[in-house]
Amino acid sequence: MVGFNFLMAYTLSSIVDQLGGVLKGADRTVERLAPLDVAAQSDITFLSNPKYRKQLDGCTAGAVIVSPKLEAELDPARSWIVVDDPYLYFAKVATLFHPPAQARGGIHPSAIVGEGTVIAASSEVREHVSIGAGVVIGERCILHPGVVIGDGSVLGDDVVLYPNVTVYHGSVLGNRVAVHSGSVIGADGFGLAWAKDHWFKIPQTGRAILEDDVEVGANTTIDRGALADTIIRRGAKIDNLVQVAHNVQIGEHTAIAGCVGIAGSTTIGAYCTVGGAAMFVGHIDVADKTHIGGGTLVSKSIRQPDTYASSYPLQTMKEWLGNAVHVRHLDDLAKRIKQLEREIGTLKENKDNSND
Repeated sequence: MVGFNFLMAYTLSSIVDQLGGVLKGADRTVERLAPLDVAAQSDITFLSNPKYRKQLDGCTAGAVIVSPKLEAELDPARSWIVVDDPYLYFAKVATLFHPPAQARGGIHPSAIVGEGTVIAASSEVREHVSIGAGVVIGERCILHPGVVIGDGSVLGDDVVLYPNVTVYHGSVLGNRVAVHSGSVIGADGFGLAWAKDHWFKIPQTGRAILEDDVEVGANTTIDRGALADTIIRRGAKIDNLVQVAHNVQIGEHTAIAGCVGIAGSTTIGAYCTVGGAAMFVGHIDVADKTHIGGGTLVSKSIRQPDTYASSYPLQTMKEWLGNAVHVRHLDDLAKRIKQLEREIGTLKENKDNSND
């Protein structure tokens, strides 16, 4: 959760004292972080992508965060902070200007708290929150209006649940977990058995577990396990509108972009990245440090870490229609190629025999 403080200002030397880096040029006060092309004298900006190098020439920012690769080109009349990773440093400066809001302990009178629930005095429960029986909520948590927490759930310290988040019964959220508005944690997985003329629902008796430092975007759904648990490992980041089915496991520090769908019992390793709208079939494994491109269908297990993509490049409708015609005839083309290979083989054999 990020607080809003429009009056905060820092000297460059104080930023360096807190975050590291090397200050080049005059020390000065900056009042906000701004993009390279619009930053003014009272702003600090950053350059991390070399393709935007030309924007630096016309930039009027009071200070710029750059990498050591540009150190030889720095204008001594301007102020600079030199760091190894300008983008990461920008993120840390942004946190300085917009620090996380702190919980104000207390339970709003409109909140409903079930029997046997334990809520740390430092945690804040806001308007119209509903908390079931036997829930445990740790220190400094913030539960925004409309949050619903089911019976027997456990929240660690510094958890933030944004408006209208629903956490089903028995779910476990570790320390510093953030779940954004409209998301549902621990709903039933899609478990059904066909009974000849109808579907018979299979009770979903596992849990949904989010380990420490997990963040979940808005309107994302993470189903509980069927028998075992659905587990999102430490430090994983999940964007908006993602579907995580029952018994899925997502590894530590894996990042998943919006509109991804992950079918049941799939395991995605640690330090992976998944582009938007990628889809995973069920019961497959994805190796650690694998990168999946946007729109990719992952239809089988990936054992070797690499970058994978299966979507066609963007093209005009006319080009696509032309290619689609050829795709329809691929089977015939394959048969013709095999026939030609046989005929060429026969001709080569006859030629070799005639030379003997």
